[in-house]
Amino acid sequence: MARATAREHAIGRDTYHFKWDNSIPPAVEIEPGDVVHFDTEEVTAGQLKKGDPASELGALDFDRLYPLGGPVYVKGAEPGDTLEVEILQLKPGSWGWSALLPGLGLLSSDFPDPYVRYFDLGDRETAELRHDIQIPIAPFCGTMGVATDEPGQHAVLPPTKGAGNVDTRHLTAGTKLYLPVYIHFLTPAAPLQPRSDEKGYHAVCALGPDLMENARNSVRDTIAWLAADHGLSREDAYILCSLAGDLRISQIVDQPNFGVSFYLPLSVFN
Repeated sequence: MARATAREHAIGRDTYHFKWDNSIPPAVEIEPGDVVHFDTEEVTAGQLKKGDPASELGALDFDRLYPLGGPVYVKGAEPGDTLEVEILQLKPGSWGWSALLPGLGLLSSDFPDPYVRYFDLGDRETAELRHDIQIPIAPFCGTMGVATDEPGQHAVLPPTKGAGNVDTRHLTAGTKLYLPVYIHFLTPAAPLQPRSDEKGYHAVCALGPDLMENARNSVRDTIAWLAADHGLSREDAYILCSLAGDLRISQIVDQPNFGVSFYLPLSVFN
């Protein structure tokens, strides 16, 4: 719950790093309930400019992808706690891009050549693929997470036990994301699986190379939440999941890593 004296903080687009690393000093220190405004860089941190040819994709430095704003030091957060992060508002930049990168993606063998499309965003409600094809703009946080208790630098992709590039498109404004606390940092750019309360649902995302195991883990964590927060037996919690839950593949970004999300409608609770 936000404090009456909650403060607001700002982290500019010039304050970022590229790896999870718990030795990086915090950009800001906040109290629980404070609001942090992030002005984030585009995913290549400026390596790709609007209008660049697809050939530029081959020159990308993958060690300079996923610029992470922060870190944020949350006062009072201790290892073993759960951090609740509420996304209040998301506003896209003036433009964006989507590309086919050789060797990546579900159909990488079908599309071996680089390809890129640029889109005008800004205050638009749709992105135009063609004059008669308009894609609704629904911004979400593809990368959010916390640094773990493991020393050294760790890549954003694939996600770590502290989350990262989970690419869950339901992390939109109004969503709450719950993250395990290993140290004291939060970074936007998941032990519990990452979970969120989104538009009337309790959602859990499980990540890894095995879709079935991810599905099992997302349901297991939902059962644990139902037992801990709602006092259900594990058996009744499992019954509730089977009757009211919804299992979805939330991402297929970089094989063999997949994300599976399990949604439970909060309307089942009076």
